[in-house]
Amino acid sequence: MTGLFAFDDATCQTLTEAHGTPCFAYSGAVAEAQFQALRAVLPQRVRLAYAVKANPHPELLARFAALGASFDCASSGELERVEALGLPRGRTFFAGPGKRTLELQQALAMGVRIQAESWEDLARIDDLVSSEGLADREVTVNLRVHPAFDITEGNRIIGGSGPSAFGVDEEDVPNLLRRAKALRHVRIRGLHVFAASNQRDAAKLLAIHSAVLELAKRLWEAHGLGFEQIDLGGGLGVAYAPEETPLDLAVFGQGLSDLLDRHPWYAHELILEPGRFLAGPCGVYLARVVRVKESRGTRFAILEGGINHLIRPLLTRQPFPVKAVGKGPGDTPYTLAGPLCTSLDRLGEVALPELAAGDLLAFGTTGAYGLNEGMTHFLSHPVPPEVWIP
Repeated sequence: MTGLFAFDDATCQTLTEAHGTPCFAYSGAVAEAQFQALRAVLPQRVRLAYAVKANPHPELLARFAALGASFDCASSGELERVEALGLPRGRTFFAGPGKRTLELQQALAMGVRIQAESWEDLARIDDLVSSEGLADREVTVNLRVHPAFDITEGNRIIGGSGPSAFGVDEEDVPNLLRRAKALRHVRIRGLHVFAASNQRDAAKLLAIHSAVLELAKRLWEAHGLGFEQIDLGGGLGVAYAPEETPLDLAVFGQGLSDLLDRHPWYAHELILEPGRFLAGPCGVYLARVVRVKESRGTRFAILEGGINHLIRPLLTRQPFPVKAVGKGPGDTPYTLAGPLCTSLDRLGEVALPELAAGDLLAFGTTGAYGLNEGMTHFLSHPVPPEVWIP
């Protein structure tokens, strides 16, 4: 399971001696290596916009910014974190199905490219520009479309092709475009389709991206939309178990190049929004066993932290990779429970060596959707430190 953990056992022990438990530790070198490995296989006109929702830590954002990343934001708080980087305009995107007027004002002031998800987004942007009294100002946006084609996800996070809060349903796009012609300041110059989540099969990802380009071509031919950007969203997956095959980057990169060759009508940039892929492998969560108990045939290991720090296992029914530091592998089944006063506080059912109070567990691939997704405020436990190792 070595590849699932950013740090070896000796380093995990050293980190806990210096910072206590529970804590999160991140490897800057691993995060940078993930970015560079992906960047190296992609065609030049594919832009990487890191999905800040995966992990918004300022240290991580600064590292990716230095490597040339753009950023995908979905809240005013994320916009503020990216604004603090001092980047030139044009490297930030703003998405989300429920944008507030204040957030749209903030995005417009920052010169952020807005991913419009509805007629309401378009109309409010137009009104906001009008209220500034700038009759000649034009705002270019990308239109997020919820596609009708079948979608295969690693986990049902995006929601497939059924009803969705995200974007404009594909069948409703023609009517929206007709209405948009009356807007004074807003021009649709890009397409945004986010249709995958944690997908490790390069062929399935490429099939989705191919369908997006076909959709873009239909909209171009039927409505004359001059796309400057086609945003393919995120969805690049990582392994959470030793038996899971990692995403084949070489196949994925070559596939995107071949896909662009098959669409000579489109000469502009593609955008990818990886979050989990870039940040996930750099993180480890360290927590000790408080006690072990058996209840009616189930053996529990009760830990210092639970879904207040790692909620993903509850949402996806898939645990993070976990090891008992300094003990090697084992085959004793445990239900990992946290300290919260709710039976929902479970981090998975796993096989480990025999555990006792004080044993240290390390959870791998927690650099994305770890602490920032947890129920941190529930029961008012202290927030664990986040430690960065160069």
